[in-house]
Amino acid sequence: MSSIAGTKSSLTWAVHLSLAALVLLWLFPTVGLLVSSFRTSDQIATSGWWKAMVPSEQNQTLRTNGAQDQIQKDGLFVIEGNLFENPGKATISVWGTSSQNIDAYKAGDTAELKKEATVTVQSNGDYAMQGPEEFSGKRGQRIFVTAKSPPEFTLSNYKYVLFDPTNREGMAKAFFNTLTVTIPATIIPILVAAFAAYALAWMDFPGRALLIAAVVGLLVVPLQLALIPLLKLHNEIGIGKGYLGAWLAHTGFGLPLAIYLLRNYMVGLPRDIIENARVDGATDFQIFVKIILPLSFPALASFAIFQFLWTWNDLLIALVFLIDSTGDTTVMTKQIVELLGTRGGNWEILATSAFVSIAVPLGVFFAMQKYLVRGLLAGSVK
Repeated sequence: MSSIAGTKSSLTWAVHLSLAALVLLWLFPTVGLLVSSFRTSDQIATSGWWKAMVPSEQNQTLRTNGAQDQIQKDGLFVIEGNLFENPGKATISVWGTSSQNIDAYKAGDTAELKKEATVTVQSNGDYAMQGPEEFSGKRGQRIFVTAKSPPEFTLSNYKYVLFDPTNREGMAKAFFNTLTVTIPATIIPILVAAFAAYALAWMDFPGRALLIAAVVGLLVVPLQLALIPLLKLHNEIGIGKGYLGAWLAHTGFGLPLAIYLLRNYMVGLPRDIIENARVDGATDFQIFVKIILPLSFPALASFAIFQFLWTWNDLLIALVFLIDSTGDTTVMTKQIVELLGTRGGNWEILATSAFVSIAVPLGVFFAMQKYLVRGLLAGSVK
């Protein structure tokens, strides 16, 4: 029955379900990172990102005002105020004066303190302490509360990461350093590979088959094997550590795939167009610039997506070929690793920095995704 027109085989449904599962597996962490980047540290610590739209309940340790704020009223010493820094955003359900019994009282109840003093806490955080003797101490009385806070989103995380001049993490600088590495490291191999691919596809010269085989063989060479020899070569010729060394390293490691991908695409172009251009007197350079490059745009865009993603998310080459002692060339991947070490508890800063680092690759991918499949399938079907 699966072969009848209008029906779908079980394999087709399995493919669709597998594809949906992969999309969800990729989507959930990305959405979670985006939501967490707009939340406060308290909300991240008390509930998951999937509960960002519902009120969250958390335990807090707050303090009343100190003795310097007390006044005399009707023969009693009184200290009044609100426990929250931003009154009106949270509602207290239970509270206590001891860490061992934080839910001893409900909102509106009165608790007894030392020296016949009392304290009353309302649901909105208002409190009133009073006693027959003068209060002492600048820090005030500790109050343990269980409060329910409404959903709250803020842009302060992005302001701190990108624009705050006191931000020692330098994420904004690392962002531009990453662009400085990524853009040339994407353009250079495309230019070199396009010329090489045209020569391997449409120009006859001795040893062309051996060069194609060498390109295919280089696809399986791990880049880790060439890091140290390449760094020694850079030092010997005077390049050393810097942007130029990183550009050349990314170019060398990306060229085999670029040449292989573009060559397969160019071989599949109609031969009649190229032969007619040669009959009309066009040179190889004119054919390459005016005919091959415009027709090969899907393959060029496909490789550009991969190369941009690889160089943007790279950490290994950045650690080896960039000077990072001064922080002037620190890229975002290394900056996030440092944040994990120095700000292990500030998850809102980590989430914001991580989403900033993936925002640009996401934009590039969605802007050029229509060319991805066409470029990857180049040369696979004749």
